[in-house]
Parts: sequence; structure tokens; C-alpha cells
Amino acid sequence: MSEELKTKAGIAALDFVKPGMKLGIGTGSTAEAFIRVLAPKVAEGLDIVGVPTSERTRALCEELGVPLTTLDATPRLDLTIDGADEIDTALNLIKGGGGALLREKIVAAASREMIVIADKSKLVATLGAYPLPIEVNIFGLAATSAMIDQVAVAAALSGPVALRKDDARKPFVTDGGHYILDASFGRIPDPEALAVALNCVPGVVEHGLFTGLASRAIVAGDGAIEILKPNV
Repeated sequence: MSEELKTKAGIAALDFVKPGMKLGIGTGSTAEAFIRVLAPKVAEGLDIVGVPTSERTRALCEELGVPLTTLDATPRLDLTIDGADEIDTALNLIKGGGGALLREKIVAAASREMIVIADKSKLVATLGAYPLPIEVNIFGLAATSAMIDQVAVAAALSGPVALRKDDARKPFVTDGGHYILDASFGRIPDPEALAVALNCVPGVVEHGLFTGLASRAIVAGDGAIEILKPNV
């Protein structure tokens, strides 16, 4: 059922894609569902150009014939459509389960609007049950990890912070050549404050807290599509 709901959310997102748009295209299973419904519209003549947020997304777009550009060539975008690992009522997000959080945040910030698409399982009252991805420089990993632990203590957060591994049990390496630490805090009552604190840690390249970026969430449930705006 989850795959069906992701497809429904992707179809609903097409209503916001207009001819001539410069479109940020996200990463992950829900974003891939959107790409698969976008591609037939492009084949029928929908005139858009996309900026992919990962090499995985780039490959799928190229396979399906979705035209692409880069942020260097097109530094301002009209709309980004992407998924999320968690969404709270203020449309704060945890992203980065697929390892593309740095590029996803750069693309979202370069866009006039970001719409997040998801199935209803991603909605939460408080972020944090999903481990927070923190992309870090490989150099000084132990020192950076220790400083992240200090940030967590200061924020009254607890839980393991683990180095992400790939299928071969080696450290997962992002498209940007960095590692990811997954912080299992369980509950993040003040995501904005934590985002600021993590941004101050030398060695942290980016983190998966997306605050103030999404203007809408398209959420597919069993019987209906909901379009949510921030409840702030």
C-alpha cells in the first residue's frame, strides 16, 4: 500500500508543476515515484527542466527522459518536489535517509517553493523517532562526533550517534564524499534550535533538519490526499 500512496502523492504534486518551470527533483523512493509520473507528462510535451539532488536521481531522470540542468547553469529554481523521512505539523522535516541531504538542502534553498510529498506514515507530532542524519567531513570524525555529543547534551537529547554503513558494512560515502552520522535522539522538541547548534560544529557539513523550507506537504492516506501548510 505504501508504494501506491507514494504514487498518489506524486500524481497530486503534478498539479503544481507548470510549463516552463525550473524544477528541483528530490531523492528517495517517494521522489522516484514522482519522477515516474512526471516522465510521461514530459514525453507528452510538458516543458520543464530539472535539477537532480543526487546521482541516483540523475540516473533515473536520464533513463526516463526528464531533461536536466545544473544549479551552476540555473541557480534559481521555481519549485522543488522531494520526499521526507518525517514531517511535523510546522512542516519541519527530517531528511537524509537516502544520503542526499546536502544536495537536497542546497536545491531546496535555491527554490522559490518546496513541496514535500509523502504517505501518511511520515506525519509525526514531534520529530526524532527517525534517526537524524548528520553529514560530516571524513577528517576529524572522532572530534566532530564528540562535539555533536556535546550539542546533544546541551539540548537535553540522548541516544546513540552511529556511523552509517553501506551494504558491504563499510562507511557510507555521500555523493559529496562525506560520511553520515545517524543520531537516534528519539524526540527533538526544538528542531530550529538544534539545527542552529549543529551548524556551529566544525566538521558538520550539513544535517537533515529542514526547517522553514517546505511551504506545502502533499500527504497520501488510504482514502484521500491532504495538502498541508505549516501550522505555526
